[in-house]
Amino acid sequence: MKIVKLKLKERSYPICIEEGAINKSGCLLKKLNLGSDAVIITNRYLEKKISPTLKNSLKKHNISSKIYVVPDTEKAKSFRYCLNLIDKISKHDKNKRLFLVALGGGVIGDLTGFVASIYKRGIAYVQIPTTLLAQIDSAIGGKTAIDLPIAKNLIGAFHQPKTVIVDPGLLKSLPKRQLKAGLAEAIKYAVIKDESLFSFLNNNYKKIMALDKEAIESIETKCINIKSQIVEQDEKEKKGIRTILNFGHTIGHAIESAGGYNRYNHGEAISLGMLCAAEISCNLKMLRKEQLDKIIFLVKLYGLPVKIKGIALSKIMSSLAKDKKFIHGKNRFVLPVGIGRVKVVTHIPENTIRKAILKYSSPN
Repeated sequence: MKIVKLKLKERSYPICIEEGAINKSGCLLKKLNLGSDAVIITNRYLEKKISPTLKNSLKKHNISSKIYVVPDTEKAKSFRYCLNLIDKISKHDKNKRLFLVALGGGVIGDLTGFVASIYKRGIAYVQIPTTLLAQIDSAIGGKTAIDLPIAKNLIGAFHQPKTVIVDPGLLKSLPKRQLKAGLAEAIKYAVIKDESLFSFLNNNYKKIMALDKEAIESIETKCINIKSQIVEQDEKEKKGIRTILNFGHTIGHAIESAGGYNRYNHGEAISLGMLCAAEISCNLKMLRKEQLDKIIFLVKLYGLPVKIKGIALSKIMSSLAKDKKFIHGKNRFVLPVGIGRVKVVTHIPENTIRKAILKYSSPN
């Protein structure tokens, strides 16, 4: 089993990577001594397909488990589901040493982590991500949140998990659309920090899409190491180091919220956001045209969208104005200046942003 240790002093935790790791989850969690009662938050599909394996592993190590099901869509990250979940947990939590388990993708991880951060002023939770996007990105780093109708992740907290159990084998039942969404985040990591990962993604398309064990574990290990190192330096995004992880997310989140959280999934929106950010950088003479073309090619290669369809520019701009990443009213973008290098830029003219979004918009 590969172990990446995310070092945050008393909040440090292991990220365990191994195919079949879910079968060892009971043993891994018992060693952490988090409690004797697990509350598993998951969706209906995973409850049937994966949770029995998890529950059996927990039972073998004398950890009881209770499952609560939430929708497998962004609407689960709402006040309604958050408060409903807390109410159910509080009624179950009698004479128990309770901790939470997020079994699912980014939505379930965000919701579970946020509930854990506010219930009893903070309780332990663990992440068992089941999508590529969550395994390489959202399950790691302690960002938790729920949404408001006007914008994504406006209510949140930093609350680190006690461990992240990454089982690449869980990706085998993943729909291709979800696999591609995760690869959007892998492209993000390549552009911001790792030119060799960018080349690997270019040269190993068939292996990656076929979920070749070595190829997937290589991508996951690279991305997890990059994110861990960045989070260690800037856990709560106060030094500007962690900000680079938002490449593609400024416009991407605006596209998600403007589309009602159902037109594009997170990875698809981020791929569009990356293209817009790269276009802005090219227009500002910070990124060469041939490097922009390489990014566009890679996004196309993995079947991710390159055109924003069915969302008015005015709606995207309205959502963008509410982005929590803006500072003192000034916009803030992570812009690529090369493959493997980015720069945080503030106060970009609105017309420059509009021009970039329009280039990647389709009237249909």
